[in-house]
This record gives sequence, C-alpha cells and structure tokens, in this order.
Amino acid sequence: MAPSILIVEDEMLVALEMESILEEHGYRVLGIAADLASALGYAQQGIDLALVDLNLRDGLTGPEIGARLAGEHQAGVLFVTANPRLLGNGVAGTIGVISKPTDEASLTSAVAFALRVRLGQPAEAPPSLRRFG
Repeated sequence: MAPSILIVEDEMLVALEMESILEEHGYRVLGIAADLASALGYAQQGIDLALVDLNLRDGLTGPEIGARLAGEHQAGVLFVTANPRLLGNGVAGTIGVISKPTDEASLTSAVAFALRVRLGQPAEAPPSLRRFG
C-alpha cells in the first residue's frame, strides 16, 4: 500500500500542486487541511507523513500541528514553509523543513527521505532539507 500523506496548507493552489505531484509519484494523499482542527481530524486515518506549513488559516499553528501529529499520532512530519527560520532549532519529534517555493524534485526527494527516516532506515538528507536534531 502506498504511503499516506496529509498536506497541511491553506493556500489551495499550492496544496493542489503538491497533491498532484505526490499522486503522480505513487503516494496516497489523505487530504488537504487548512487549519489545526481539520489537520487533527485526519489524525485517526494513519498518517505516514504530514507536510505542514507554519502560517495557516487560523494563524501560526503549524508548529503545534506538527508536534501533535508526531507526538500523539506517531506521524512523520516535514515542514514546508516560506519562513523556515521561525522554526529555530526545530520542533521535537519532527523530521525537518524545506523552503517554499519548492519544485517537484525537491519535494519528492524530501518526502522519500522523511519516509525512510520514519521507518528507521538509513537515509541522507537531500540538499533542500534542513534536518532537525
């Protein structure tokens, strides 16, 4: 079964482009969430990886979403944001961050890396990704 990915992004065109790219590469996109409540609504569906923006429809809730999905629901979390410096040294339990705008190669290599890390497999971070921890 293809890994399941949740996109947490409030800019619908960005989210739809990410969804299209991921599906073309064989991933199963569970859905698109634009805020904390809708992101946590997907949590019981078995998220392998969440791609989380920082500033969403309900404000700067991305770090909380990432921490909760990783800590409470054992999802892999990769932040995708135009403001990576807002994450400082990272968010406990999450994998890392890539900067927006991103391209297909950067997104798919970061997703493949994050999924390997989540499974405990050896992996080298792609140049576009800043790893936490």
